Amino acid sequence: MFVFWGDGSQTAKDLVDSIRVRSTENFNWTFIFILAVVFYVYWSEIHKKNTEVVCAGVALYGVHWLYEIANAVIGRVFGYPLWSVSNASTTFILLIGVCWELSMMFSLAGIISFKMLPKDRNTRYFAKNGRKGISCKLVGAIEMALLFALFESFLAGTSNHSFIWVYKWWGVVPVFITTYVPFFLASNYVPDMEPAKRRRFLIIEWSLVALLLVILIPAGVI
Repeated sequence: MFVFWGDGSQTAKDLVDSIRVRSTENFNWTFIFILAVVFYVYWSEIHKKNTEVVCAGVALYGVHWLYEIANAVIGRVFGYPLWSVSNASTTFILLIGVCWELSMMFSLAGIISFKMLPKDRNTRYFAKNGRKGISCKLVGAIEMALLFALFESFLAGTSNHSFIWVYKWWGVVPVFITTYVPFFLASNYVPDMEPAKRRRFLIIEWSLVALLLVILIPAGVI
């Protein structure tokens, strides 16, 4: 049921080769419902003026898009991306490694992670006898990254190939360290930056996402 590494099989390669990016063949109304849920969550937080919560969600979501763009470029350059989603597992594939449902989940993941932190975000674990301890934000990021990596392992083992790993060296460990840890570091640390630095970070992050999408999609790269 759980798959921990790619197997490099021809089956995995064939599945990736068959992916239809931005095809509406499997489109259905769950697309609209999920979008409505995301809008409700964000506008509820905006209405409550929970700026830090909104920043947590937007920060992680921006990192998610940068990773997905990079993954799609890797697929174009080297033949296969690090991760892919199958046609059978989704209503709409945005880029070769991310479907609508997955992307919308990541739009909320930063909010969830941030809300799971202790009320006092300066809390440090194991801080005694003169030791500074470990920031609760770092611990929270590692815990969420581990949870998401294990769940991705489950998805890679589903019968409809919700996640496809082609390369034998890519799997739970590298996705945990290189992907999910940075995701949740963004959601847990960016909200507590000084307002000017936080605003600068988000503007640069999302400007880069927009620029890459505007250039690479029309060019047929991703």
